[in-house]
Amino acid sequence: ARTEDTAFDYGFLLHISEATRRVEALNEYLSSRSYLAGYGPSQADTEAFSLLCGPPSERHVHALRWYKHIAALKPQMNDQTPECSTRGKRVQPPWSPPEVTGVSKLNLYNSLTRTKEVFAPQKGNRVLWYCCGPTVYDASHMGHARSYISFDILRRILKNYFKYDVFYCMNITDIDDKIIKRARQNHLLEQYTAKKPSASKILQDVLTARTPFKVKLAETTDPDKKQMLERLDAAVDAALSPLQEAVQSKAQDASIQNKAEVLLEEAKDLLSDWLDAQFGSQVTENSIFSLLPKFWEGEFHKDMEALNVLPADVLTRVSEYVPEIVAFVQKIVDNGYGYESNGSVYFDTAKFDACPDHSYAKLVPEAVGDQKALQEGEGDLSISADRLSEKRSQNDFALWKASKPGEPSWDSPWGKGRPGWHIECSAMAGSILGESMDIHGGGFDLRFPHHDNELAQSEAYFENDHWVRYFLHTGHLTIAGCKMSKSLKNFITIKDALAKHTARQLRLVFLMHSWKDTLDYSNNTMESAIQYERFINEFFLNVKDILRSPTDITGQFEKWEAEEIELNKSFYEKKAAVHEALCDNMDTRSALEEMRALVGQSNTYMAARRSAKLPPNRMLLESIALYLTDMLKTFGAIEGTEPIGFPVGGTGQNADLESTVMPYLTVLSEFREDVRKIAREKKVTELLQLCDVLRDDVLPELGVRLEDRDGLPTGMKLVDKETLMKEKEEKKKMEEERKKKKEEAAMKKQEQEMAKIAKMKVKPCEMFRSATDKYSSFDEKGFPTHDAEGKELSKGLTKKLHKLYEAQEKLYNEYLQSTQNGS
Repeated sequence: ARTEDTAFDYGFLLHISEATRRVEALNEYLSSRSYLAGYGPSQADTEAFSLLCGPPSERHVHALRWYKHIAALKPQMNDQTPECSTRGKRVQPPWSPPEVTGVSKLNLYNSLTRTKEVFAPQKGNRVLWYCCGPTVYDASHMGHARSYISFDILRRILKNYFKYDVFYCMNITDIDDKIIKRARQNHLLEQYTAKKPSASKILQDVLTARTPFKVKLAETTDPDKKQMLERLDAAVDAALSPLQEAVQSKAQDASIQNKAEVLLEEAKDLLSDWLDAQFGSQVTENSIFSLLPKFWEGEFHKDMEALNVLPADVLTRVSEYVPEIVAFVQKIVDNGYGYESNGSVYFDTAKFDACPDHSYAKLVPEAVGDQKALQEGEGDLSISADRLSEKRSQNDFALWKASKPGEPSWDSPWGKGRPGWHIECSAMAGSILGESMDIHGGGFDLRFPHHDNELAQSEAYFENDHWVRYFLHTGHLTIAGCKMSKSLKNFITIKDALAKHTARQLRLVFLMHSWKDTLDYSNNTMESAIQYERFINEFFLNVKDILRSPTDITGQFEKWEAEEIELNKSFYEKKAAVHEALCDNMDTRSALEEMRALVGQSNTYMAARRSAKLPPNRMLLESIALYLTDMLKTFGAIEGTEPIGFPVGGTGQNADLESTVMPYLTVLSEFREDVRKIAREKKVTELLQLCDVLRDDVLPELGVRLEDRDGLPTGMKLVDKETLMKEKEEKKKMEEERKKKKEEAAMKKQEQEMAKIAKMKVKPCEMFRSATDKYSSFDEKGFPTHDAEGKELSKGLTKKLHKLYEAQEKLYNEYLQSTQNGS
């Protein structure tokens, strides 16, 4: 209420005795007055307020708002003199905050609980993450890609989408039983081949080496391993026979030597094992054991770079952390959880597990006592009878291994030795990340014993029970449904995979599957990824083509009709669904499906506008394309700085090809359109054909796709040449199939016409006479009267045959008519 000349006139309220009617009258009065703007309440406001017994109902909106305002100011009114109260400033009314609903939190599947848990880093926004790196003794394969691409995707989502400050540490295992054995064998085989052994020597040695191999084959019970050894034996056998025959027939030396080299190549695994058993203990130079892992580590980094996997913030190598590992082992012993035996140090699992503050095998408690898994964890060189007898319990595992002849060694308080496998990660991760980390990642097959032993060692060292808060394990990778294993020689290297498919396509395969489930790498899964890439890319190309259409600055802001409002609603729903999916254990599979659906809806919208000869809303489509591009960048599926779509141009092409060449293409396209217009008007078919050749043959070779659209400007898209060549080939194939089908249809039609004419030529009186297997007697018109057995035809059959006879009469008359007309 205002306090000037138009003071609040409350006198009329005094004459209304009923409270309800008084409120109604007040509400009607206030509906035509500005009762909140201006200064503080007048004396009239105060007196009118006192007439009311309480707040008016919500249907009396003006009276209720006035009442709440006066009630809020009442303490001030009581403290002020009437003169002051008419001059005091008004204050803002109370604000009702919105109710916050549906706030999703990130949940991660934690192997420590085997369920999804709300992700809560220990130090605010900071995430400490350790990832088990490769054991570098051979080429990296798609099993490695499974883990490292998957973790790269999760890391990027945490960092770029959820905005966590991720500190990522990964190790390189360059001291290991597998590395030692492979390095030794490679060294001995190189020495053997350097001596250029004769064909007879190779034959003799392979036959000798085959004896222990056959024993090993007979003793092997694992079906996959047995199958691998059988394949190897068959290959050796296939190479042995020709050489033996050549030697017996006294063939020419060159022929014998060639066959010997083939045998040497096929039997190198047998020979390596045989040579290692004989001379392995004589290989003592540490450098021999470092050259192999150094080479394969380099190849691993090249593969990761080719796959667009971000490098770790910190990379630790076992060979560089031996002093820290020795100190780590010593403290475990000092804490009472380790013991020395014959120069080796073992972890006392029973003592650790008996401690109330600790628990052994947190990840896979049911695997405790699994001797096969434990021995695989110890390594091939560490499971001899003497080594196994050194331990207090079969469940104990090596922290430090006394080096035997033929193994690298380092000094320690327990003598010359080398680190156990599990202790490497504990010591390195502990050195970098401290007593507790947020995330530890690795492959599913590392849970037991490797990660369970890591946990035990580290918690024994730090005397805590929370060395790792969240354990993430990526699922297995199978190849066309079969188990993949380097030791079983059933694997596809990353280089081989990249020779067939792009890094983006491989990444899309991983994005289209859950990171924690088994993934089958096959032609079908790759084809799904290729189709998804093509579908999304076509959308980006269409949007970029639309955005290139000239418009003034105000023309960018088109009015939104029902179609735009509906598409925008879908856009926000899909964004919300993508967010929900990423909050749910970073479910990229569902996120990609929501993105696919958004593209499908956008395509439908663009097609409808095109059919109506109307331009689509540029800014709405640009917003959708920017969002999709940003999400694919978040996932690591798009590199570069282009705001929309996949980068155009070859690898390492930094220039923005699109902005460089598009002005020239625009001029060319417009010139071609003018030429086509004139050619159509003047009916110059040769010019139209030349324009088609430019579109179909010339420009695709340069990575350019032109799309002629009836009544609309020509679409221009930059697409890689290989894709366009495939499209051209598919189009040609489809045209050939279409032509073939057309020819087949024409031929069939002609055959039908010929058959019809042939049928028309038949006289009605002759149509039944040839069917002697059915009928034996006919009347003067040639109509059958008796069946083949001489019985008179039934009335029903006679009636049916009469219809056929009459139909043939009609056809025959049509034929006679056509011949008379000369057709």
